[in-house]
Amino acid sequence: MNTPSEDYHALLARHDAMRLRRRILSPDGVDAEPWRAEAPPAYDGTADQQLISEFLPLVSPLEELIAELYRVMFRRHPYLRSLFPESMAFQQAHLVGIFRYLIGNLHRTDEMIDTFTQLGRDHRKLGVRPAHFEVFEAALVEALRMRAGVRWTGALEDAWLRMLRLAVSAMVRGADEAIAEPSSWEATVTSHEFRTPDLAVLRVRPHQPYSFSAGQYASLESPLLEQAWRPYYLARAPHPDGELEFHVRARGADGVSDALVHGTREGGTVRLSAPRGALVLPDHTPSADVLLIASGTGWAAMKALLQQIDAERSRAHRVRLLLDARVGEGMYDAAYLEAFRRGRPWLTVLTAGQAGPADPAGLSAPGLRALDGILAQRPGAAARQHVYLALAPEALTSDSAPAVAARLAAAGVPAVHTHHDTTGIVRVTETSASTTRTGLLSA
Repeated sequence: MNTPSEDYHALLARHDAMRLRRRILSPDGVDAEPWRAEAPPAYDGTADQQLISEFLPLVSPLEELIAELYRVMFRRHPYLRSLFPESMAFQQAHLVGIFRYLIGNLHRTDEMIDTFTQLGRDHRKLGVRPAHFEVFEAALVEALRMRAGVRWTGALEDAWLRMLRLAVSAMVRGADEAIAEPSSWEATVTSHEFRTPDLAVLRVRPHQPYSFSAGQYASLESPLLEQAWRPYYLARAPHPDGELEFHVRARGADGVSDALVHGTREGGTVRLSAPRGALVLPDHTPSADVLLIASGTGWAAMKALLQQIDAERSRAHRVRLLLDARVGEGMYDAAYLEAFRRGRPWLTVLTAGQAGPADPAGLSAPGLRALDGILAQRPGAAARQHVYLALAPEALTSDSAPAVAARLAAAGVPAVHTHHDTTGIVRVTETSASTTRTGLLSA
């Protein structure tokens, strides 16, 4: 007998299949449903940003506004409560961050649309549909009115709704554009190997073709924590056998990482999201040297990139890998790296950080000194570098990568030559099993 979760995801899959069929059969090739996503209209959010910011104290603190929003939504639609974790603390804090991002970036409309379009694609794995956003909007309006009281105005409400609908329309559009791809992939664990007591290397084989590029990451869900997702770099370049590799360090927080490290074994299953990420080598052949910077499990992305570079040796004149091994962590994949660099004179490996404090930017003091030494080797060398950056504990969950990118820019590395991942408004931390649920309205 199927579980409620299995039935729910089967229903979503059938719903998407019906939408895709309607799009294919439609004369103009678009989905004929009345709520289908339109391209966000031309919109200058500066005026709305100023109005919302000026009167934000009426509904502040945002934490209380969001708490009221969920109370309204669950009171109106009790069935939705079962789609959320028992503790709403993280979800509420996450939504506060999203609204702060919206208000703070409303004047950068194009950038915001790009961010929420990607968020909409990723939301498909959570089962969020346009009808959920309609419920969310109605609950937000009621919460705003309750918080502001008699001082609430129609002009303020219109500004909030334009802001919300801009984000939601981008999310729905992103989900609609990805309708032809699976919302998630089931995969069988083919290998689970402990490298340290709290770090495991997993090999998995998706049940359907899974297309990705070296340097990307995917979010994983364990059957032990359904609807809880966490991003991990793919630690292997695409291979004919179709197997994927992930490096996972348990955090002692009963979250996804702990479930994958301590609760997963060969023969088990996991679910994968679509691949994402900025650490992808360009299609054209760069004339510059390549500098790879990683620490901790950020090495996983560099391992995949090195495999691809090795397969396409015309890509770079020289590759340097700077590994920052933190105190107590070390390099868990040293045997592989040592075997890989033998017979490859184009690769130079530099290690740092075995001693010395961590810098707030995310690299240890020795790691930063090694980086400075690389960039200062000869005049103009920095400007010719293409830099790929993945810092531990996870490059997707902190401000470390942007801080080091700023240091690279100060040394003369062009911003367009520096590649690092950031989830923007989506900050994923793992303090409990519920903390991996992300999004504007996560189910």
